[in-house]
Amino acid sequence: MTSTPLPTAPGAPARRWRQAVLTLVGIALFLGFIALGTWQVQRRAWKLTLMERVEQRAHAAPTPVPPSSQWLQVNAADHEYLTVSLQGRWLAEKTVLTQAVTELGAGFWVMTPLQQDDSTQVLVNRGFVPQDQRNQWLATPLPAATPAAATVSGLLRMTEPGGGFLRSNDPAQQRWYSRDVVAISQALQLPRAAPFFVDAGLPGLYGNSAAPAPTSPWPRAGMTVIRFHNSHLVYALTWYGLALMVAGAGWYVARYERRLARRATTDEQHPSH
Repeated sequence: MTSTPLPTAPGAPARRWRQAVLTLVGIALFLGFIALGTWQVQRRAWKLTLMERVEQRAHAAPTPVPPSSQWLQVNAADHEYLTVSLQGRWLAEKTVLTQAVTELGAGFWVMTPLQQDDSTQVLVNRGFVPQDQRNQWLATPLPAATPAAATVSGLLRMTEPGGGFLRSNDPAQQRWYSRDVVAISQALQLPRAAPFFVDAGLPGLYGNSAAPAPTSPWPRAGMTVIRFHNSHLVYALTWYGLALMVAGAGWYVARYERRLARRATTDEQHPSH
């Protein structure tokens, strides 16, 4: 006599489908969090290397600014924050002010081209001035006692194209929200402008050690901040922690589903009368 197989519990197919979906979602989340954590570890290594490189460059002896024959090779990885020196004469009438937010408050960077002996121009960020001095510096960009010829030492910086957060540069209204070298050079009609600018003054005056003396003249140079925010280790631990939580939740759900399956099997084998 042939035995009749026990019927499948009504909820079994739905339960298996739910298990498959949860398993796929759990695996995707786990692998995604592991990938994000590993990416943050790699970013931390990159950031530490960058910080060490910038620190060495910013405190090295000044070297001549790259000549025009090398401008195409100038890049952030090899040149940014390099301590450089240059000589020339100020093109004071071509000064622009760009928006700045510093430890001294909101204000402007005073950007003036320095024309070198080879007729090339390099935009120089001469320093910070507060907001209430905007009209004064646009009307009289150089103090009377400032010689036209100058030797400048500072940090080579890369261009900042476009503008600021949700604000675009407006050359026609002389509203500059970033130090966009290309746009500023075009607006000032500089025929041979360098694709970078120089922050005048060496680091250590502000943002790295002590603030400039309150009586020091405007514009305040040497305010380049070379500290870098580095929270990549915290981010990596967060992502890895989430991956661990997903693994723990997966183990708990699998255990719960096994209990449900055993209970359903018992109910099938010993149906209540």
